[in-house]
Amino acid sequence: MTDRRILARRFETARPRLRAIARQLLGSDADADDAVQETWLRLERVDADGIDNLDAWLTTVVSRVSLDMLRAPRRTREHSWQVEPWRDEPVAEASDPADVVAAADRVNVALLVVLDALSPAERIAFVLHDVFGQPFDEVASVLDKSPEATRQLASRARRRLRDAPEPARPAASTSRRVVNAWLAAAQGGDLRALLTLLDEKAVLHADYGTTTRTIEGAGDIAAQASLAARLAAHSTPVRIDGMPGVAAVLNGRVVSLMAFELRGGRIAELHVLADPDRIAKLGVEEVIASPS
Repeated sequence: MTDRRILARRFETARPRLRAIARQLLGSDADADDAVQETWLRLERVDADGIDNLDAWLTTVVSRVSLDMLRAPRRTREHSWQVEPWRDEPVAEASDPADVVAAADRVNVALLVVLDALSPAERIAFVLHDVFGQPFDEVASVLDKSPEATRQLASRARRRLRDAPEPARPAASTSRRVVNAWLAAAQGGDLRALLTLLDEKAVLHADYGTTTRTIEGAGDIAAQASLAARLAAHSTPVRIDGMPGVAAVLNGRVVSLMAFELRGGRIAELHVLADPDRIAKLGVEEVIASPS
């Protein structure tokens, strides 16, 4: 394994699995990419000849990196910006939490809310063992605990997940009504209509790539939205991380995404992504073009 090119090829073969593990643990594509990159950097710094089982070593390292990120005091949930066509019909969910996670290609947003209630150690034990089938002795090495203690962590996590209440979600009809009304009001520059849709203490978070911006209060958000008539006229309703949202398309290219968080039938938070580099990596054009 002294040939670094062979080592790099083996790492690239393992990358999809490592990214899947990190994404399930961290709930963010950006965080998962960071964890996988850090795993590669650590691999480059060690004597690979001393690694008996490369796949197991990589799994352990990416899990430990993810654990450190979960324990970081300033860590906050970042949107993954997973975009799907809008489908109003309810999606059936399996009753067992492990089945819910394993069945989806991406992390289910509702389940992530519940997973956040677990401690980092419980989350590691549950995801690595129940979702990815890692033996308890291997999971124990990640957590620096005994296999029996790790088994108890996973068992406790299962109980907490099963007992956790389903996160509240607005009805699909309400979500679509609010999104359509928002687009119509923004396109027409109807400030009064925009204000009726917004919670008085609504907050807008925007990421432009090189800069970010936060706007607080219904009045300021409505005033800003009323200036975006052209974007509203070229926006398509989509689902973003499971939330109602819109994708603005100009000249065949997605230029911005907006996700809506609703509370009591009104818009409480708006999340805007207008970073062209990040949007380009999401493949939103293909999602919009696919049959819904």
